[in-house]
Formats: sequence, C-alpha cells, structure tokens
Amino acid sequence: MGGTSLGRTEAFSPDEAALALAAALRSLGTPERAAQEKRYLKSDLDFLGVTVPDMRRAVRAAAGQYAADLDREAFVAWAVALWREPVHERRMAAVEVLTLAVRRLGAPDLATVEQLIREAGTWALVDGLAVNVAGAVALRDGSAWPRIDGWASDGDFWVRRSALLALLPGIRSGQPDLARFTTYAEPMLTEREFFIRKSIGWVLREIARRDPAWVGRWTEERVSRISGVTFREAVRRLPAGEAERLRVLRSPLCLRACGPSPRSSTPRTGRLGQRRPGATPGPAPHPAPPGRGPRRTRRRRPWCAR
Repeated sequence: MGGTSLGRTEAFSPDEAALALAAALRSLGTPERAAQEKRYLKSDLDFLGVTVPDMRRAVRAAAGQYAADLDREAFVAWAVALWREPVHERRMAAVEVLTLAVRRLGAPDLATVEQLIREAGTWALVDGLAVNVAGAVALRDGSAWPRIDGWASDGDFWVRRSALLALLPGIRSGQPDLARFTTYAEPMLTEREFFIRKSIGWVLREIARRDPAWVGRWTEERVSRISGVTFREAVRRLPAGEAERLRVLRSPLCLRACGPSPRSSTPRTGRLGQRRPGATPGPAPHPAPPGRGPRRTRRRRPWCAR
C-alpha cells in the first residue's frame, strides 16, 4: 500500500479486512435466502443469504473504520481480496467497495474492473461494475473510453454488455454519447443473447427519459432488425401515440422478416385445429375434453418478437 503520510494505510491489510467483512456478512444471512438466491441466479457460487441493503450497510460500516486512511490502492486491494473467494456476497461487497471508492479511481483501474467482469458470470455482479464503477470513472476520466470501446467488440457477451451499460452514467447526468451508443449497439442488434438484447433496450429506455424523439427515430430506422426484448424496452418511455405507431410499423415487418420461430417444428394450424392448405402433415390435435370443441394449436411468436 502506498502513501507514507496516510497513517493507518500502512497497517491496513486487505486480506484481514476482507475476512472481517465476510464474518460480518455471514452473521446477517439466512439459509433460506441463500438457497432462494442461488436458485434465482442459477449460480455456482456459494451464498450467505444477505439482503443487498444489509450488505451495503456492512460495507459502509467497515469502510468507516478506515475512512480517509484508505488510498486508492488500498480500496482496490480490498475489493480484490473480497472477490477472491467464490462467495456471492463477498463479490457483491467487492463491487460496493469499488463503488464507494469510485471518485478515487482512474482509467488504469479499469484493467482490474475488466478482470472482475470476465469472472463475474451474472448480471447481479456485472451491472454494478459496468455502471457504478466503469461508467462513473469514464464520465470523469475520458481516457477510460478506449478500453471500454474495446469491450464493445469483445468475445465475452458480459464484457460487451458492460460497454453498453457504461454509457448510463453519462445519459443520466444529461451527457449522452449517442454516437458511441450507436457504434456499440449497431453490430449487436441481431445477436440472440438475451442479456445483450436487454441491455440495448435498457440504454434506449434511459435515453428516452430526456430525448424520446431521438429514440423514436433510432428505433424506427431499425424496426425490422431489433429483437422484441429490445423493442419493448425502447418504446416503454415513449409517448403513447409514438409507441403505438412503432408497434404497428413493426408488426408486419417482424413477421415477414423472421417468420415462425426456427425452433418450432410444429406445423401451423388454422382455426379449430385444422391444418392449413399446403402444410405438411403433423401430429393430430390433442383430444378435447368432453363437451368442448377441438383444442386450438398454439402458435409461437416469431423469434424476433421475443
């Protein structure tokens, strides 16, 4: 740890601080919540079952013991020590430590942030690193953008998602980088990965808070190519009339461009389960309960509407 004039910083041990905070977190968790969170996030990590508000209070209390005695290197080392163990709440606490220290961080610290993003494997960790740390640093230190620009074309979809979400602090502060968003999002529009589709829509939804006209134009120009997830998020904060206009515009284009879901092998059926002319033979409709007509075969939405 650097800084001979920072008093207790020289005595600060990131490993000991991580162990102490982990013990505090363990006392706040419950087995029931741990099992629930593990199922929800479908994670291989261990869980302590601590709520996010309780975790944040514990981190702030621990940081308060050192207060101004911690420098940038100490904060980063503490976060890395917390992250080292495969425990969800320790890693959440690491994100919170970096968030508390974000005003002290600079562009060089994004190398550490990127490594954590690559190891995170879940939106619950990635999104905080991308928005509250990387995006906040880049908003203050423009030299961080070249690294984030590289994330946008990375082979890891969590890293690509992070590039998009790093734009949110600028958007929320009234400084949206619309050209950079388009540069990032355009090559990702046709990706099938849900977390990419969702993140493009999320950014558009945030832009629409201040500039719905721009979002309307951007969406209309790409209305036949964007996924249903992206589209629904994009129009969510548009004026009702504009949102409906785009829905009407999109509907026939979506069906023509995509057709039925490529994963659906069930032949289309007409009303009351009758096969349409020219359709290939398929399995007979399920028998209807007594007193009811034949069951209608459910049609899947085209994949681009999802």
